[in-house]
Amino acid sequence: MARLHLPTQSPLAIPQAAPSRRQLLVGATAAAAVGLTAQRASAAPAAAAPVLAGGAHGRGGEQDRVRRWAKDTWHSLVAMTDAKTGLPADNIDEGLAVGDRSGYTSPTNIGGYLWSAVVARDLGLISRGECTRRLRQTLNTLLRMEHHEPSGMFYNWYDEATGEKLTSWPGTGDRVDPFLSSVDNGWLGAALKVVMTADHGAAPLAKKLFTRMRWDSFYDTNASRKPGLIHGGFFVVQPPNRTDGFYGNHIGVGPDVWLTNHHYDTTVSETRITSYLGILTGQVPANHYFAMWRTFPASCDWAWPESQPVGENRTYLGVDVYEGAYTYRGMRIVPGWGGSMFEELMPDVFVPEASWAPRSWGLNHPLHVRAQREHGLDEAGYGYWGFSPASDPFAGYREYGVDRLGMNPDGYFSDKEKTNVDVGFGECRAGTNPTPKFGDGVVTPHASFLAMMHEPGNAFTNLAKIEDELKAYGKGGFFDAVAVHSGTIARRYLSLDQAMIMGAIGNVLADNVIRRAFSTRDVERRLRPVIGAEEFGAGPA
Repeated sequence: MARLHLPTQSPLAIPQAAPSRRQLLVGATAAAAVGLTAQRASAAPAAAAPVLAGGAHGRGGEQDRVRRWAKDTWHSLVAMTDAKTGLPADNIDEGLAVGDRSGYTSPTNIGGYLWSAVVARDLGLISRGECTRRLRQTLNTLLRMEHHEPSGMFYNWYDEATGEKLTSWPGTGDRVDPFLSSVDNGWLGAALKVVMTADHGAAPLAKKLFTRMRWDSFYDTNASRKPGLIHGGFFVVQPPNRTDGFYGNHIGVGPDVWLTNHHYDTTVSETRITSYLGILTGQVPANHYFAMWRTFPASCDWAWPESQPVGENRTYLGVDVYEGAYTYRGMRIVPGWGGSMFEELMPDVFVPEASWAPRSWGLNHPLHVRAQREHGLDEAGYGYWGFSPASDPFAGYREYGVDRLGMNPDGYFSDKEKTNVDVGFGECRAGTNPTPKFGDGVVTPHASFLAMMHEPGNAFTNLAKIEDELKAYGKGGFFDAVAVHSGTIARRYLSLDQAMIMGAIGNVLADNVIRRAFSTRDVERRLRPVIGAEEFGAGPA
């Protein structure tokens, strides 16, 4: 079962000409809209280009195929969604029967369904009226669901058929201690922002939900990294036998809650969406963005990661930042925790990071995509690429990634065998496995769809091969993951991964519908100066 019990982890010059806001918003995805056949091997960020009327302008057959993929993906999301509550299940088996729904959902899953409905409308898969009806149904359910009233945040697990908060796990009866996750609420918040702009009929309900959400309820000024970090989340009451937390209250409203000791402290992470929401609402100070690690320091005191970074120190908004990067195949890339496409690119579905931050994300995003592609095709020799947390074809759920692109010494691995790559930490520590042999690689289609926003032609080719050669496709679209050598397929659909596919396709084929809806002028005014000021250590080695 998917996600079971995982409640919750040389610089380029800025162009001198002043492009239009539309160009700045579109960024790399505009290049995708020019033609899906373009094969981009270079790591240079794509130049902003106008999007012509009608969306993508690649060969008609490729557009048609991507639209078919979107249609089938949307079909799986509809199959997961309860007809009375409008809440999607977390996952469903390949048959798409009502009885095959998981029996639970989360704020992330609900948010994914909301933004997917907007994409389905703009791709012509559903009418405007049906989109509004679906959105209003889900939002009205959210408004009556139990939540933490002082913060406006939602618990992590609910029954999708009733909207009731879970206190025992479906099927097993195992105890569930209701948790409020900062990142899961972040994806719901992002979806609400999209609906507020994209659908006038549903906007008032979305605004009511969004405006009561207090992002500062997760913001800890006492964290070890200053000026402060985002908690993983909190429990309303301390769970039995759990000591890794403390009572506190960051908003001064309501009783104290049991806050996690762990914080999200790396910037290449899907969790930065919560930071963005806190900053754009003014509830979290802008300089919090620079409190997160780009890499850990390069000194021998920090020699436990599997690569030694290179970089230099810079200061932004009074915060000292080590702009470190890992060297991989002639590239310098700012790593994530696990080296997954999800960590790197999911926030980019909503914020035009490459355009607003050309000296940081504008470098790192295309480099990360290129690195994942070269790992799969060249280094590991899988013949396919795209590595991100997904259903495990051999079990339940696993975090996949490219080990060399992550700081986690325990790794997110790209194959079944969990082949660990340790090149050592310079002169501080010798590597334990610098030249590994990889096994049965596991790719997940949602990673390639995210990559399509930066390498449209290469991503399309990879996905077409996954469908045609690996047969990892069903009536609900791409199955969640496939092991390329054994051909073992995770024959199920996860609502979050299907929603990432819809969001990416919406940006590529539907004129950046998700980015336009989320990144309004007010959002740009607050967020772009912050992320746009930074200069990563990413680039050619």
